Amino acid sequence: MSPDTILGVFTHLTWSTAAQVVMLGFIGGVLSGFIGSGGAFFMTPGMMNLGVLGPIAVGSNITHKFGKAMVGSRRHGQMGHVDKKLSLYMLITAAIGIRLAVWVMKIMFKGSGDSHAASHGATADLYISVVFIGVLAFVSVSMLRDIIRSRKAETLGPSRRIVEFLNRFRLHPMIYFPVADVRVSLWVVLICGLATGYLAGTIGVGGFIGVPAMIYVFGVSAQVAAGSELFLAMFMGAFGAVNYALEGMVDLRLTMLLFIGSLVGIHIGAYGTKVVKEVVIRLATAMIILLCVISRLVAVPVYLRQLGLLHYDPARDVIFNVASKGLLYVSGIGGTAIILYFVFRAYSERQRIRESLAVEPMRRHGVPA
Repeated sequence: MSPDTILGVFTHLTWSTAAQVVMLGFIGGVLSGFIGSGGAFFMTPGMMNLGVLGPIAVGSNITHKFGKAMVGSRRHGQMGHVDKKLSLYMLITAAIGIRLAVWVMKIMFKGSGDSHAASHGATADLYISVVFIGVLAFVSVSMLRDIIRSRKAETLGPSRRIVEFLNRFRLHPMIYFPVADVRVSLWVVLICGLATGYLAGTIGVGGFIGVPAMIYVFGVSAQVAAGSELFLAMFMGAFGAVNYALEGMVDLRLTMLLFIGSLVGIHIGAYGTKVVKEVVIRLATAMIILLCVISRLVAVPVYLRQLGLLHYDPARDVIFNVASKGLLYVSGIGGTAIILYFVFRAYSERQRIRESLAVEPMRRHGVPA
């Protein structure tokens, strides 16, 4: 399939669809700034639910990831939440992981030949969905279990079991990262970087390996993990965009529509990390991921039918697609609403404090408030 053909896969871009892509970008931007994931866990399946082939959705999203991550990392940097040294060390192997993922995607997407267009796209879509479901289900369940355990232990901090276990071995060289204030084995950092890059290149979701790795493996705070992941995502996005574009798997129209929404949303999400408790950030992250996993799971029967592995009336595809899309929007809109609630509540409280501080000196001097 030629680049021209691929770019023409989504030729019929209606105003309604364009508006939905912008909304995907906004919600993804808010979630990205809040939990440092890049928001691709929402935007990639969201575009697939709109009829975009999986590889095009991944390629277009990872291209959009560069600019959005640049804005988000700058915002987090202003708040002191970015450890550039940690991000750059992870980038060493993340680039290798991205290149490997694009190579695998090329084989999956183009291996069947143009004469089997339906199975052609369904194979890649199924592959992306299975990886998405497997990895993110494990991450979400692990995070929820850790939150429950931490509440029983009367502590709101994330589990340090993995950090303490790895520290026993002290696999040299040990690297100190000043902003995160942790000392981690170089080999552990490189392995996590490889996994982050591969998943970013496969499903457009690197943050849900990168952020948990920084928190649970390196011992970094959630705020610094979110900021450092966005700084890393800036470089991964640029490298991934080049690789996917060279294979003709990027639709720039989708990329620009995502930008319109995400560049607004990411500022709101980044502010949220400053005013929301860390345990709330982790709980919101886990619940949103889990709903997105269920959404993608509901869409799997459609791909299995297209590949001839499952037999049912094709008319039922509409039911699966609507259910998948509905669950995705429930997770994204619900998560964004929760974040906005905490952000506006914190903003209102700050305004009241400022007003009370301004009124108090006036009262002392006998001036009516």
